[in-house]
Amino acid sequence: MKKYKPLLMLLIVIFITLNIIDVVEANTITIDLANENDGVDSTLQLFFLMTFIAFIPAVLLMMTAFTRIIIVMHFIRAALGTQQMPPNQVLIGIALFLTFFIMGPTFDEVKDRAITPYTEGIMSQSEFMEEAMIPIREFMIKQTEEKDVILFVKLDNSKYDTVDELPNRVLIPAFILGEITKAFRIAFIIYMPFIVIDMIVASILMAMGMMMLPPAMISLPFKLLFFILADGWVLLFENLILTFR
Repeated sequence: MKKYKPLLMLLIVIFITLNIIDVVEANTITIDLANENDGVDSTLQLFFLMTFIAFIPAVLLMMTAFTRIIIVMHFIRAALGTQQMPPNQVLIGIALFLTFFIMGPTFDEVKDRAITPYTEGIMSQSEFMEEAMIPIREFMIKQTEEKDVILFVKLDNSKYDTVDELPNRVLIPAFILGEITKAFRIAFIIYMPFIVIDMIVASILMAMGMMMLPPAMISLPFKLLFFILADGWVLLFENLILTFR
């Protein structure tokens, strides 16, 4: 059966392709190119739309709460010493849904201010981009530390009277720097109790003369027990979300 699997997949692809061709032929689409300017405008709109779609992952990763959450999730796994448990896919899923929860009010505001009016034809594409960035900028400004803003304003050789005047090229790097710094601060706090457990276990093993026995293997059950008794996931999620309030 395995020998014929590639042939079977090829036949499935050919079948789907032929069906798509039949649908396209049955539903002929006529495009009026009488007005050359309209064709250019449509091409530009399509180009901007594809660019925006390609930019969405970067927006989700770098302009939301995702960066801080995924870094903290990585460090909690490293502190527990569970290797690949939870796996990367689970950590990314947790980070994504926590991001949606934290950014919910911001996304709702983007929908009300930009997406709905744009789909109804009330605003232009440039107005859509400006209005969509306003709630995201407000979130980033609220989470960005002053020292990070000063750093990038200094590197930009510019001067701005208010935070609202900051261009995105200054605000976004300052926000990212602040998110990484805060994530590492949280990671340091998370690591401390687990390091203490590792040191205690290593000291006991050395005192018993079991120097060939890996301390990490012995300390792992104690770290898991400590994490479970402390209701670690609840504490982690609660305090991580509260850092954005």
